[in-house]
Amino acid sequence: MEVQTLKPEGRPPFETSLFLKIYLYGYLNGIRSSRKLEKECIRNIEMQWLCHSLVPNYHSIADFRKDNPDALRKTFKLFLLFLKDAELVSGETIAIDGTKIRANNSKKNNYNPKKIERHLAYISRQTEQYIAELEQNDQSDRQAEIKQIQEKINRLQAGKLKYEALASQIEKTGATQVSTTDTDARSLLIHGQVVEVAYNIQTAVDSKHSLVVATHTINQNDRNALSGIATEAKENLQLENTTILADKGYHNARQLSECKEAGITTIVAQQETVNSNAHGTTEAYLVTQFTYNQETDTYTCPQGETLSTKGRWHNKARDYTPYKFKKYRTSACKNCLVKHLCTGRQKGVGK
Repeated sequence: MEVQTLKPEGRPPFETSLFLKIYLYGYLNGIRSSRKLEKECIRNIEMQWLCHSLVPNYHSIADFRKDNPDALRKTFKLFLLFLKDAELVSGETIAIDGTKIRANNSKKNNYNPKKIERHLAYISRQTEQYIAELEQNDQSDRQAEIKQIQEKINRLQAGKLKYEALASQIEKTGATQVSTTDTDARSLLIHGQVVEVAYNIQTAVDSKHSLVVATHTINQNDRNALSGIATEAKENLQLENTTILADKGYHNARQLSECKEAGITTIVAQQETVNSNAHGTTEAYLVTQFTYNQETDTYTCPQGETLSTKGRWHNKARDYTPYKFKKYRTSACKNCLVKHLCTGRQKGVGK
């Protein structure tokens, strides 16, 4: 916490420890509002005893939380080490999961390049239409209509400047989207096909007594979150190695590799196998039944035919997470007797 020094004039400040007590009381009792915490100091006997009947202003309580984020995180880590010394956490096995919390930012005020492009195209079409109407009214000398149309054109031009500024912001930052109300909120997949502008709160829980050992907030889906929260939990408990449990939403090869390099053993449910040739494919000819040869970068199908690739990487987005893949093909598919069991594609298999 910040060290307070007494000034030669004015009233002496409240002790930093007083604000820490109020912060922890609010955390334990689910009171997030600084105004409500100020009221608790006045009416709640527990708080009167805890704060020695002192009542800091709500603004001072809010400033304490705003000005000391690093110190509060260190306090959390010290508390975790106390729990570890008291053998209340083991650190041997830690479970990780995420919770999506909807932001104040509406979907309307969340933009991506495609959405901005649609808005700009609409503005362009409407502007051309109004200009045509303006020319017609000029010929008829209808001043009232001309004024109304000119106002509409001005509003469209103001909107165009807004969307161009958003497009420029996305290009400069390299982000995939931008939110205008909650600038750090992002459009996330909540459940199935339901998408909301939200935050993703990651939490790591120790298996011994289900105590939280790490938590942080991100603005992306679980698929890219495993190594960050797992490493934080390991560092908080000062562990040399640990085992992490997570559901299939965290299954990502890059994240698993980063955890392995950090000395973290991962037990993560594997994603369901998605067959690219789902039309007419039987279980015996799913992708998992094809054998991969790393030296030649080829696949061998159950019929013994070799599928090769041109080496070109293709980009694809799945669950709002882009990834790359290569296509493997063979001309033997055209004359294969069991082609109907493997794929419904006329040109053959593409794995």
